[in-house]
Amino acid sequence: MVVQGYTVDLNKPLVFQVGHLGEGYEEWVHQPIVSKEGPRFFESDFWEFLTLNHWWAIPVIWLPVVVWAFSRSIIMGLTTPHVLLMAGLGIIFWTLVEYSLHRFLFHIKTKSYWGNTIHYLLHGCHHKHPMDSLRLVFPPAATAILLFPFWNLIKLFSTPLTTPALFGGGLLGYVMYDVTHYYVHHCHPTSQIPKNLKKYHLNHHFRVQDKGFGITSSLWDRVFGTLPPKMGKKSR
Repeated sequence: MVVQGYTVDLNKPLVFQVGHLGEGYEEWVHQPIVSKEGPRFFESDFWEFLTLNHWWAIPVIWLPVVVWAFSRSIIMGLTTPHVLLMAGLGIIFWTLVEYSLHRFLFHIKTKSYWGNTIHYLLHGCHHKHPMDSLRLVFPPAATAILLFPFWNLIKLFSTPLTTPALFGGGLLGYVMYDVTHYYVHHCHPTSQIPKNLKKYHLNHHFRVQDKGFGITSSLWDRVFGTLPPKMGKKSR
């Protein structure tokens, strides 16, 4: 594939190629290749392995941490109803984080070599190969690193008793997000709510990439005015 004079060889590792696309990267990455076979990222088998993740690893790894976080608040004296309230607030907080990351980081405009390369690793690869099932959920090692600033952020506006419960709720929201994201790409819902969610998200991939940033909910798209236009209407 040739973009602005540079040829992208889809049969070779892509990560260190996409940076050369310059300003043409934005156009290239939003021309999806709908195939269940994902591309190779790196020449190194070790680095390639680190980019591959099964969806079920997310709940297996992180749900025990969620339970631990809730139990910490209970042990310190928080009542069960209060923990449930904090968990709900944590989930809502996560949906705002999810929306913000997707809109302002994952869809940032890049044109430099390293800007394109990093964006491709973060999110561009998902738009280019949206059906790549092994690169759809976030790598657990990267999540573990990001949990430290997430914990410290929650500490800024919570008490020692409520911090673990809020953190657990936020982490539970993340698990719901990643599992839902996999579901809307690779499953075939029969009931109306998941069918609408799948339609909403695939509309973001294949029709209006600069709208519809919510994955688990369209709440913040409604709040911040980024709802996609109705089917049949074009975005301005």
